[in-house]
Amino acid sequence: MSRTTRTTIRYSGGTDGSGPLTLGQDNMIRCILRDTPEQINKQAVWPVPDGTSLPAALAALRALAERHESLRTVFPAGPDGFPACQLVRAEGELTVTLVEAGPLEDAELDLLADELARTDNSVGFDLAEDFPLRFTLVTRAGEPARLAVVVSHAGADGAATALLVQEWQALAAGKELPPVVAPTPLAVAASEQSGLGLRRGKASLRHWEKVLRTCPQAVFADSRISGPPDLVSVLILRSREAARHLELASRRTGATPSTVLLAAFAALVAQRADQHRLVIAALSANRHRPAMAEYVGTLAQDAFLAVDTDGADLDEVIGRTKAASLAGYWHSTFDAAKVWRMIEDVAHLRGSRFARHVVVNDLSLTIPESVSEARPAPVGDPEISWFPDERIPVRLMLNIVRVGGCLELALLTCPQVLDRAETEQFVRGLLAVVEAAAEGPVPLAGLGALTGVEPGVRIGDWQQVDGSWIDLDAVRTLLTEVLGADVGVRVELVDGRLVARLRVDPAGPAAGLTPEAVHRLVVPALGGRDTAMAPHHYIVHGDTVPGDTAHGDTVPGGAAGSTADPERLPVIAEGSGRDAAVTDWEALLN
Repeated sequence: MSRTTRTTIRYSGGTDGSGPLTLGQDNMIRCILRDTPEQINKQAVWPVPDGTSLPAALAALRALAERHESLRTVFPAGPDGFPACQLVRAEGELTVTLVEAGPLEDAELDLLADELARTDNSVGFDLAEDFPLRFTLVTRAGEPARLAVVVSHAGADGAATALLVQEWQALAAGKELPPVVAPTPLAVAASEQSGLGLRRGKASLRHWEKVLRTCPQAVFADSRISGPPDLVSVLILRSREAARHLELASRRTGATPSTVLLAAFAALVAQRADQHRLVIAALSANRHRPAMAEYVGTLAQDAFLAVDTDGADLDEVIGRTKAASLAGYWHSTFDAAKVWRMIEDVAHLRGSRFARHVVVNDLSLTIPESVSEARPAPVGDPEISWFPDERIPVRLMLNIVRVGGCLELALLTCPQVLDRAETEQFVRGLLAVVEAAAEGPVPLAGLGALTGVEPGVRIGDWQQVDGSWIDLDAVRTLLTEVLGADVGVRVELVDGRLVARLRVDPAGPAAGLTPEAVHRLVVPALGGRDTAMAPHHYIVHGDTVPGDTAHGDTVPGGAAGSTADPERLPVIAEGSGRDAAVTDWEALLN
């Protein structure tokens, strides 16, 4: 039976101050305020060096707090509830939970520490008060054995956490560390507000605007998609053979193992989606500047990767993925409030809403090798296992944990796109592509035969519109649901544009309906409807024969499915429905 106590550590860092938020802090605080703790906090079990005493472990945690301003930073709420600044404390305290586990074996200790971290991960942080790391030190006979940690994303991102793990191990082992030379969050914020920082921010906004405006808004086209993603299945793969194949493919192509894996993943996603252009959000991708390599804080902002997989072989996709990654990483420092406003404005003007449904998180450079090597060797090759479902709003997410020595990755899949059997087929197909790439260029025309991954099933009236597969039946349903049964709806594709003909009774409740009013109702309803989009043009017809079911697909007082042509009915109003006051970001930025 474990026994739990708590101890308080006082720290004094000697420096304090305040200033504006960094762009990374601003972005992550918006996510923290929007998402559940399980979605945004990060949990881990840090190894404890052999022979570490309890006083040494507590002293190491105190030293971490005193070394890094980001760990002594809080975010007091402004008048609107959102933090107006970051406030660095010169001194303060943190609490460490001590759990005496008793005579447990190592594997049992691992399970206990993981469960403790998972439990703590479900509790949010008070941004205005809390220390951004939550520590639970598991002891065996009074000696530290495991350290369960939960990290607030406002204090440290994945790369920063990896640096903290390494410092913890050194300090707990009694080693001295050199002074911190990386910039502080206050210095980063000042740099971002400089002339150069503002120009970089504007360049990032240009990159995001172009991708949002020109690339496909929806990746997957599948009749099983019935609503927004929620629970996802979590497959864990480990393979030494795959790591060897990645290394061979990397040497042959001159790309990094992570780039080869990302290109193979993109090619397989394109195969499943049945379209060659993809938008992938990459996390942990913005430490490309050498000055930020040792930064302890949060830089976490998405890199926006526009990848074109239309080529003869995978080698072409590897080259394009490398270029897309560099462009995305370079433009991954931005004003989050402006990007969210841009997403909304582009959705209004384009009629389709971007959703971050294909995500890659490459952690392979942020997890110390000492942590990776401490895990037991895979059982079988490949070793495939399933973790509990998680609640994450993605369709498909690839977490790359390790690429050297043993490939370790997690594939998270929405069951509306890939069920468990299809998920395992997908990951085995990914291994097959990597193995083939080790030998030479992989023809993309034979990807289905090589991997067993085929396009999703599309039943009904599907068309490619503005770069995405769109189900016209889903568009009709969308319009009917937001306008009500009193409005007849017909949707057709005319010269590449979606045209909606709406039939209203001039004496009924929908009298006076305008394209602008319709569009203002339709665009907010697009969330979670990946297979639909708002029409490009609306034509509102008056119903001169109320209740007559012979004049439209869905008519007042009638039923859907009539084939009569409504064009002979009088036109009350027509237009795009777009509001001229909505910001045209292309014009604004260029």
